[in-house]
Amino acid sequence: MTANAAEMQEDKPLMMRRSLIRSALRATYRAATVSTSVLATYAVLSLPVQAQNAFSPAILVNGSVVSHYEIDQRAQLLNIMSAPGDIGELAREQLIDDRLKLQSAREIGIAASEEGIQNGINNFAARVNMKPEDLIKALAAEGIAEETLRDFLASQIIWGGVVNTRFGANAEVSEEEIDRAIGQNSGAGGVRVLLSEIVIPVTPQNQQQVTSLAAQISELTSFTDFENAARIYSAAGTKEDGGRLDWMNVTNLPAELRPVISALRKGQVTPPFQLPNAIALFQLRGVEETGRATPKYSAIDYAMYTLPGGRTEDNLKIVTKIRNDVDRCDDLYGIAYGQPAELLVRENLPPNEIPNDVALELAKLDQNEISTQLTTAGGQSLIVLMLCGRTAVLDEDLSREDVAQALRNARLESYANSYLSQLRAQARITEK
Repeated sequence: MTANAAEMQEDKPLMMRRSLIRSALRATYRAATVSTSVLATYAVLSLPVQAQNAFSPAILVNGSVVSHYEIDQRAQLLNIMSAPGDIGELAREQLIDDRLKLQSAREIGIAASEEGIQNGINNFAARVNMKPEDLIKALAAEGIAEETLRDFLASQIIWGGVVNTRFGANAEVSEEEIDRAIGQNSGAGGVRVLLSEIVIPVTPQNQQQVTSLAAQISELTSFTDFENAARIYSAAGTKEDGGRLDWMNVTNLPAELRPVISALRKGQVTPPFQLPNAIALFQLRGVEETGRATPKYSAIDYAMYTLPGGRTEDNLKIVTKIRNDVDRCDDLYGIAYGQPAELLVRENLPPNEIPNDVALELAKLDQNEISTQLTTAGGQSLIVLMLCGRTAVLDEDLSREDVAQALRNARLESYANSYLSQLRAQARITEK
């Protein structure tokens, strides 16, 4: 092997594994209950003026500083994760949440140990078949500092500790709940639920108000109060009916929502459920054992036809024509003929890979039914969503321990999201 070839071989882990690093980062991002970061200490006084400006305050959260440097680093991390939406705005919002989580952790004496952080780095590096030091070098080549990765991984330790300390005792799962969950997911028996919904659009401008409102709605227990709230605040098509939905099989719902719904008693409302551009809440009005097997689905086949311009009069006429002329998903190709290919997208995905807002609409549909409730951000385009079919599979044997842990994790995540909403609503947040 020549010297040049040897050098290329030595550099290969850094050059060729970038996609693996991106994939692992995305997996870590999705797997984390909530992302937070530990406030790093920087020697600002020894830095040149330009660097000091980078470390100057951008946001104050209850007096705690979020610097411009941290926002830039988080944005780069989100970019390599291929996070959706406005990366810069998302970085700012996440770091605000980070400060609130860190402050909550300090109140009860929780911190991430050096051993725990290093184990996180080692596990992360092993996932992409790299040594920890090579991983750090590869991320540095992407412009991401080691401290940024350390903070990202440490955040999971800290927030997990807070959630377990505050809510662990309330997240225990009964044997009856385990039996119900196994029945819902194994085809051994069927359960369907009667729900009401409230879907509240979220923008950067109204996020604080919406999270506070959603936290209040989640405490309702009256059917009448929930219906009144739906008529006032909901943007869903069920608004005029007080948010009332028809009976649906629990297995039609997004996987992360099923255990939350299963744990409700009649009249109770779920914690706020985050959608890409909205927050959803659901009240349980009824539950029924069907006595027949309810399949679990391995894939959902659906089509999305985008109409630029939103809910214009012309687009609503097109929707009427589609409802009259389209009997199955294949017919949409004729409707979209001659138009840009990206306007009609057909997917066949495992349920856990479908975006929550799409999954919730699909849960309400039978095969070949259409929904026009979804729009792109800001209502710029109207989406015609059509369910093409569901692929059912028989489950492998379910471990009671695995089911119990999944139910407990889902319940803890709901508590965590609700608690974070409360922290945000009570915080003093100042943009510099």
